[in-house]
Amino acid sequence: MRAAVLHETGQDKLEVLDDVEAVGFGPGKVRIRVRATGLCHSDVSAMNGVLPQPAPFVPGHEGAGEIVEVGEVGKGVRNLTPGQRVLVCWLPACGTCPACKRGQTQLCLAGFMNAGTPNFRRPGGDVFGFAGTGTFAEEVVVDAGCAVPIPDDVPFDIAALIGCGVTTGLGAAINTADVRSGSSVAVIGCGGVGISAIQGARLKGAAQIVAVDPVTSRREAALRFGATEAVDPDGLADAKRRITADEGFDYVFEVVGKSATARAAYEATRRGGTLVVVGAGAMDDHLQLNMFELFFDEKRILPSMYGGGDVLRSYERAIALWRAGRIDLESLITHRIPLAEINEALDQMRTGSALRTCIEL
Repeated sequence: MRAAVLHETGQDKLEVLDDVEAVGFGPGKVRIRVRATGLCHSDVSAMNGVLPQPAPFVPGHEGAGEIVEVGEVGKGVRNLTPGQRVLVCWLPACGTCPACKRGQTQLCLAGFMNAGTPNFRRPGGDVFGFAGTGTFAEEVVVDAGCAVPIPDDVPFDIAALIGCGVTTGLGAAINTADVRSGSSVAVIGCGGVGISAIQGARLKGAAQIVAVDPVTSRREAALRFGATEAVDPDGLADAKRRITADEGFDYVFEVVGKSATARAAYEATRRGGTLVVVGAGAMDDHLQLNMFELFFDEKRILPSMYGGGDVLRSYERAIALWRAGRIDLESLITHRIPLAEINEALDQMRTGSALRTCIEL
């Protein structure tokens, strides 16, 4: 089958090969024919080494498709059948660890434990799948918990977005921050996840939502999705002064994953306000805060992992909101390409010209 492979960490191009095999099928596993997958910034971060990932590997973790084959029932496989439409959950819940029992399935480590096992092979040797999945391939073999059934009326491209970016951004505003009606919000970084955070803040009744991004087209898009104002990073301080009388925003979302933008977000947050860290950054990129400002400013710093709540419940909510027309997911997809043109999607991500690129297989 075909798959896009990164041979070595640090390379900026993928090679689409037709000699890749999805392996590891057996009890507790599911084989999925991938129909649509989104390019998430985390894929690029894994390629350049910001996020740890063994290589060679197949990127992609935001996908949807149809079940081809189901492993032995009773080994974690329940209510899954061939032909069923599913989205790929890159962080499956084990259901038994303390985090799962608390309803915080986004903190379950079971999925990470499987990320170090190769789930592809080619004549040259084993190939890993990013985050234990690897959806830039025509087929994937994943744990049964990674296959989440979706209703027949949910298109594969919409389901793919819900599988990561939409759930992450929407949940950051609804679950993690629990944005209060009438509040002021700033969102730094307006790709697919940031736009989803903007939609979440709008749903929660935020009065002012300022989108912050260096790319003009993304700022313009943010206004269409619910931002009340859009500025480049140099304009954030002025927006803070004009909108909040220089006090700072009630909520600031950092959706970039860099210490510099996290520091800017901290400074844009009012005393007693909330900074929500959504972006996934490098382990050696340290945020500098001093102990006095932590005490004196009393700002809450809330990391938000995969939407900050029960993952399956977050999926269900996103589907319900989409069905009701409360969130716009179709317009998040600004580009569509076949797998053979995957490197164009990477260019679109790096230049910021795309909100989400959908790779159709």
